[in-house]
Amino acid sequence: MSPLPPLPERLRPETLEDFVGQEHLRAKLQNLLRAERLPSLLLFGPPGCGKSTLGLILAKAHGRKAMRLSAPEAGLQQLRRALNGIDILVLDELHRFSKAQQDFFLPLLENGELTLIATTTENPSFSVTRQLLSRLHVLRLRPLAHEELLELAGRGLKTQGFTLERESLRMLAGVSGGDARTLLNLLEYAAAAPADKREPEQLRTLLPELVARHDKDGDSHYEIISALIKSIRGSDPDAALYYLACLLEGGEDPRFICRRLILSAAEDVGLADPQALTLAVSCQQAVEFVGMPEGFLPLAETCVYLSLAKKNNSSYAAYVKAAKEVKTNGPRPVPLHLRNSSTRLQKEWGFGRGYLYPHNYPDGWVKQDYLPPEVEGRRFYNPKNLGEEAGLSAWWKKNVQPLFNKDQ
Repeated sequence: MSPLPPLPERLRPETLEDFVGQEHLRAKLQNLLRAERLPSLLLFGPPGCGKSTLGLILAKAHGRKAMRLSAPEAGLQQLRRALNGIDILVLDELHRFSKAQQDFFLPLLENGELTLIATTTENPSFSVTRQLLSRLHVLRLRPLAHEELLELAGRGLKTQGFTLERESLRMLAGVSGGDARTLLNLLEYAAAAPADKREPEQLRTLLPELVARHDKDGDSHYEIISALIKSIRGSDPDAALYYLACLLEGGEDPRFICRRLILSAAEDVGLADPQALTLAVSCQQAVEFVGMPEGFLPLAETCVYLSLAKKNNSSYAAYVKAAKEVKTNGPRPVPLHLRNSSTRLQKEWGFGRGYLYPHNYPDGWVKQDYLPPEVEGRRFYNPKNLGEEAGLSAWWKKNVQPLFNKDQ
């Protein structure tokens, strides 16, 4: 007697009407079902959102000879043999194929010999060759919403023949992270739990530990760190801590997080609170010293501090302006009076002649030109009255800035 297939396989829908989720693609999918010829497709989305299932539904609806294959288990020789007489190939994990393997499909798609329905969890702009991507219609799928997961859970309960309280179902849906396969596997696991252990908190202790999905080389790596930095910039410590937890619990390298926090301290907090940069650098040193998992403590403190600190990007904005000037017009020669005269010949050329040493003057400052003549009068730095910068720049704004106020 053959073993019972896993619950996700038993519940795999065979028609679009039974498919749950991806409502934003419903009209496109129905149009593809009606089309006389199915175009080659790339279904891009996170695990458990229905990519392979949709590929199989589309292939079956067109009534041609189809086959499903996973890229990691297929080499080029196996592909050539397997595709003999096949009209539609549903290929999982296309991103696992090398450039040469992806190029194998180009002539087959070009002459219409094969229709390819490929799936990938990685951004196709980076994981699929430009030549192959130009021959595929890309459909982006989303993680399943909470209510969609609950609908699937209801079907799973019916198939398994047992019941769970609504709160237990909501807990399972919550920890599934939008992944239908994970939800149904957890539901199948919960079915084996004693009836008196199916309350949410008791059930949670019986479930296998879920490792948060976080691909350090994929989209989530950049999406979550971007959300963390934007939450800090927006002064939301709760969101910052949430995304920090997503990164750390997903196995992100804490050194990567430290680098981004240091950059945020310099760019977003800046001169509003110069101490923020010191704290961020100290955080990096503390994480290196204590390691993980305790390293979450200085990381959490730094995230909260940066979130609560006043924000001021004037130094960042000033550099961007200066860099634009250099990129547009090139670096201009340094004025002669600012050049060091290390040799007799350089003195004869006028290097250092006329330089005024500021410490010889009251307040440690004397008016003289520092920019090249071609850039003289340009203002790149515009201080803001935010945080510590207001005090730091007060004397400069009163005594120095008016003498160079020739912004062009």
